Amino acid sequence: MARKNTDKVIFNHIKVLDAGAKGVSVAKAPDGKVIFIPNVVPGDVVDVQTFKKRKAYYEGKAVRFHELSEHRITPKCEYFGTCGGCKWQNMNYDQQLVFKQNEVRNHLQRIGKVSLPEFEPILGSEKQFFYRNKMEFSFSNARWLTEAEIDSVGELDNRNALGFHIPRMWDKILDIHKCYLQEDPSNAIRNAVRQFANVNDLSFFNPRNHEGLLRTLMIRTTSTGEIMVLIQFFEDDQQKRELLMDHLAERFPEITSLQYVVNNKPNDTIYDQQVHLYKGRDYILEEMEGLQFSINAKSFYQTNSDQAYELYKITRDFADLQGDEIVYDLYTGTGTIAQFISKKAARVVGVESVPEAIIEARINAERNNITNCDFHVGDMKMIFNQEFIAQHGHPDVIITDPPRDGMHKDVVEQILNIAPQKIVYVSCNSATQARDLALMDEKYKVTRVRPVDMFPQTHHVENVVLLEKR
Repeated sequence: MARKNTDKVIFNHIKVLDAGAKGVSVAKAPDGKVIFIPNVVPGDVVDVQTFKKRKAYYEGKAVRFHELSEHRITPKCEYFGTCGGCKWQNMNYDQQLVFKQNEVRNHLQRIGKVSLPEFEPILGSEKQFFYRNKMEFSFSNARWLTEAEIDSVGELDNRNALGFHIPRMWDKILDIHKCYLQEDPSNAIRNAVRQFANVNDLSFFNPRNHEGLLRTLMIRTTSTGEIMVLIQFFEDDQQKRELLMDHLAERFPEITSLQYVVNNKPNDTIYDQQVHLYKGRDYILEEMEGLQFSINAKSFYQTNSDQAYELYKITRDFADLQGDEIVYDLYTGTGTIAQFISKKAARVVGVESVPEAIIEARINAERNNITNCDFHVGDMKMIFNQEFIAQHGHPDVIITDPPRDGMHKDVVEQILNIAPQKIVYVSCNSATQARDLALMDEKYKVTRVRPVDMFPQTHHVENVVLLEKR
């Protein structure tokens, strides 16, 4: 039964059926259409008020709970439901893993339509909180207000914020005092920066007018205890910049790398900006099985260090190298997987389109005294010509770890032409992975599948697939 309320439909006593894409849950309306609902758990029975209607679905929010799911738990974070992250923090972790494994299976069956072996159990994360090694926070002089603040009488003294963007509101920042994603001193550093800026009248960025001194804060950590802090300034004010940087260096002497960027572009990406070292060294070191990997301000590194180690071990296990193989590592980045497996292979050839990443990969290999890894810059669609294969050898195994969009169809075609005996496909998006598996199905069969949870409290999941030549 449904009733009208200020031109919005309210559906009564709707049972939430499943976890859906992007962290929202799924229910069915009386008319048979799907309803997407955030901040509910499968098994909840709720009244839903819709705020968007489309031909095949509604989007709505729960306005009343009649029954609570057996999988529901109390979120730890006070910002749950407002902050855009950790959307599954109200669901027990074991059930999160069930939904993640089901999502991978659904994608591979429904999109890939390939024959699948029995799935190996999803590998959960030992840490469900404080697992991220990289966090980025934004400054704003117009923070997100609570309903109580909006209803209060009088002017608010301080509208400055340092935290996360409100979902779908690019100019609104939620002020965060305690986040459960990154270990201390992350919270302490962020709170100290905010407090010092407020006391010393350092202006926070205005995203609409594009003015203000402080723009973003990035904190990176490693499992070895090293810390990188990077402040992005919009205005180039040396006196105020040095005031804040000196305070950070004095307050947190444990910071390994203290850096800054001056960026007055419309967007806050730093990848085309010059990074300035203020104190320490311009990188931090991560370690894995005795190997060291340098991480600079622009480096990509898996954001869950502990689970990255588990993911790489599964990748190495799937490859089952005997010591005499030539391995191609596609989308090698800074060469972490290539170097991690190198002691099990005769030779590893890493390929990446970002020149800076390849420079880092070579530096890391030299640091680790690895001599059987070669790293090359190239467009994956073009690089694998006969000359390249002749020079570097025909691969017995290809490992591929592409971005969320998966592999370009021309890259898939190149791999099929090369025809290695095995392909290990590591993916952060099982939907695009399934699409690529379908393209390779004629020549390769899927023989092993194992999802890996890198991001507890979210819907994201990695997946590793082994393909063997038919």
